[in-house]
Amino acid sequence: MAGYCIGAQAGERILLSGGVQTLPLFEEAARALLRRGALPVLRLEYPGQAEDFAQLASDLILESLHPAELADVQAIDGSIRLLTQSLPRLGAPADPTRQARRVKATQPLNAARSSKKWTLTQYPTPQGAAAAGMSLPEYEDFVSRAMFLNTPDPVAEWGKVRVRQVQLIERLSRADVIRIVAPQTDLTLSVRGRTWANSDGKRNMPSGEVFVSPIEDSAEGQIYFGLPSEYAGQPVEGITLRLKAGQIVEAHAEIGDDVLQAALSTDPGARFLGEIGIGSNGGIQTPSRNILYDEKIGGTVHLAAGRSYPETGGLNQSAIHWDMICDLRGNRGQILLDGEVFQENGLFV
Repeated sequence: MAGYCIGAQAGERILLSGGVQTLPLFEEAARALLRRGALPVLRLEYPGQAEDFAQLASDLILESLHPAELADVQAIDGSIRLLTQSLPRLGAPADPTRQARRVKATQPLNAARSSKKWTLTQYPTPQGAAAAGMSLPEYEDFVSRAMFLNTPDPVAEWGKVRVRQVQLIERLSRADVIRIVAPQTDLTLSVRGRTWANSDGKRNMPSGEVFVSPIEDSAEGQIYFGLPSEYAGQPVEGITLRLKAGQIVEAHAEIGDDVLQAALSTDPGARFLGEIGIGSNGGIQTPSRNILYDEKIGGTVHLAAGRSYPETGGLNQSAIHWDMICDLRGNRGQILLDGEVFQENGLFV
């Protein structure tokens, strides 16, 4: 991550953050930064730290951002985040409206970090394995294959991903209107004049997707997201969105509807789309209830409610960016570009 993903240079100040469960990788990442002449700035978190903050912080603390926190992030040259699956919590889960208030308060912090070079990955833990319905060895193998760590030269494999995705972008860049057709789904949106991005594992590890921010007021229709997800550590499943003139005018989740409604109420931008992404990672085929992996599944498409990507031409601003996944594999759907089939049943044509 210090090399291929972030390209740490001598003298750079790199923020390295992760939970205590990531300690083996955390230590190796710190050593790798030091070997490259960079200065690691270390931040370790205990399991459930974010949930404790959302539950226990006073309203003043919950809704404020200390200037020192922002100044610290503004002073770094880049960041590496090592994520873990949320641990199950005893007692009632955190109020999703409080979590939404905290996300809104920390928006300047996230924006400052995003303005620097950054990368993140997910460390395999027993909790992640359990969420994916796998044993820990099975899950570790799943993670390895997703990142091509099971190959002699993972960096070369990511180079092949980049080349394949360049070919996809060449076709996508000629399209004005994208239509997604699947069970309970018929949605159109415009990407005219927007710039597609090639996600080749430098920021998200693993990756394997192409994405763009759609025209903000263009989305029309309905879409159903059948793959389960989490938001702020809470499960949300069976999401249906109906959009008109780009805005989410109706939303429902079969599980976690209160979480969905709270997130979409974070700010006005939360009800507009910030991204459409098309997964292409053939090393990921099994959903794992982890968005970092699942949105890259070859044969899926995902939309994000909230913040768009300025580098793709997006203008929507929001404190949230929530990716939701629609599975098009196995006679489930199509992606059409200006009426021409681009992908059918998860396969590019």
